[in-house]
Amino acid sequence: MSNAKIWVLADPRAGTAAQALGIAEALGEPFRTLPLAWGPLARLPLPWPSLAGLTPAARAGFTPPWPRLVIGAGRRAAPVARWLAARGAHTVHAMRPGFGAGRFSLLVLGQHDQPAPAANVLPVLGAMHRMSRARLAAARLEFAELGALPGPRVALLVGGPVKREGEGLDPALVAGLARAAAGLGASVMASSSRRTGQAASAALGKALAGTPHRLFRWGDAGPNPLLGFLAWADVVVVTGDSVSMLSEALATPAPVFVAELPAGRRHRLLWQSLYAAGQARPLGAALFSRQPLDETARVAAEIRARGLLVD
Repeated sequence: MSNAKIWVLADPRAGTAAQALGIAEALGEPFRTLPLAWGPLARLPLPWPSLAGLTPAARAGFTPPWPRLVIGAGRRAAPVARWLAARGAHTVHAMRPGFGAGRFSLLVLGQHDQPAPAANVLPVLGAMHRMSRARLAAARLEFAELGALPGPRVALLVGGPVKREGEGLDPALVAGLARAAAGLGASVMASSSRRTGQAASAALGKALAGTPHRLFRWGDAGPNPLLGFLAWADVVVVTGDSVSMLSEALATPAPVFVAELPAGRRHRLLWQSLYAAGQARPLGAALFSRQPLDETARVAAEIRARGLLVD
């Protein structure tokens, strides 16, 4: 859709691209997705509007007519968005842009990043994502077989070390998480990530052997049932290393518990912001009630309220 008035800058990293795509989808307007591919200069913190960080093939997609609104996410996409702003586009950007924060029409930043107040800054709980009510309803139908598991059904989403990727989690720790999840319900729907590690994933399966469960380990054949797990969950347990998994879990009406793995200050601030808002509790706390959180829809409403789609 080359003449779409909304362009989405899609970073190669799926989690980063999902932040921009989620905002665009929440607007409910036609949009054009521009896949970004990074060249060597993308490693540099470019402080000016530029396409220099893109590969020649990716740059070739930037041709007029220029959009009215550009939605991006991540530091590397920020100079690209500003380049389009110089051609008349409004810019909505998720995550810290590195340079030129005041040059964006709207910056969407997590409260856990403690953004300085500014007229163009919208603090949000967690991060942007694509986990809408409609997607959850569709996943409930797609993975209808999960309804055969006895309730309450507990979704257990296991990540792993971020800065020490490749080490994986301690198998004993993961086995303990599985037992804690089993204690919250009658069945467990568990998922591991590429960062969990093979030994920890094996321990997860072994610990769930005596509990009605469905286990999807990273690399297993077939479609990833993560959306289905969230759609059918009565309780959600998420390891605290993943901002995206925690944020997606909050789109459900289920109580969300954070398994507080060793983490840096930024992740701890994220957990605290969710606890303070009544949207999550640390694993081991009592069951509680909450309403689904839809920060992406709030951002879309703010875009409209600021007139960023008006010609």
